Amino acid sequence: MRATTRLTLLSTGVALVVTTIGATAAQAEDGGKGNITIDKVVVNGGKPVVVGTTEVVSAKVSVTASDDSGIAGTTYISASGPKPNYAQIWDDEITCVKASATTSTCTGTLTFDPQASTGFVGNNAAATWSLGTLVSANDYDYIHRDAATTFKVQRHSKLTVNAAPEPVKKGKTLTVTGKLSRANWETNKYAGYTNQSVKLQFRKKSSSTYTTVKTIKTNSTGNLKTTVKASVDGYFRYSFAGTATTPAVNAAGDFVDVQ
Repeated sequence: MRATTRLTLLSTGVALVVTTIGATAAQAEDGGKGNITIDKVVVNGGKPVVVGTTEVVSAKVSVTASDDSGIAGTTYISASGPKPNYAQIWDDEITCVKASATTSTCTGTLTFDPQASTGFVGNNAAATWSLGTLVSANDYDYIHRDAATTFKVQRHSKLTVNAAPEPVKKGKTLTVTGKLSRANWETNKYAGYTNQSVKLQFRKKSSSTYTTVKTIKTNSTGNLKTTVKASVDGYFRYSFAGTATTPAVNAAGDFVDVQ
């Protein structure tokens, strides 16, 4: 039977979970036999895995290993985060391709589904995860690493902006509002991200570069509000640099016609 790996983010309120057919929850400690080596491990192209509230997110994992006898295969690739978050990809889901007589790259996919119907997990899953693997060679050498590399799982973010009134007379006051929100995996909805520094930026109509006007903080509901003087035609946007649990995001520019 093909093993199924799915990390789920549910509304039952505790953490990110995994539904795995035939998987065991415990891993062996780091170890090995012979001169086999793990040369490189990459999760999601080296980028954080960003999960929203509805869409399934797949993260490719690749493990490159070498042995003088050649690589037989990878038994499993596993991901573990803050307890009880755990996932595995087993050997029937892993494909290995030879790069040479001694080196192969084995790949699998972790699947994050925020609306799966089983399991339980919460927002603490937005953290640094460890990627473990067990690789074997043709001469029965093997190597196991609980944390061959690490990667981040983050809560998807959204950012809006609105500058008003439009049009506006030169020198008059513009009010720029917006909201910074991020995925809540316990409610499957987006919620305001509070007390976060966000930059208000502007670019002239004839320019392609934004410059920072000022920095303000979101309020208790994630909302943003500030005022500026209208000077020339151009675009206003809010820009959020991101945190360890939430990725950076820019609002789409809002054009203001200054008359």
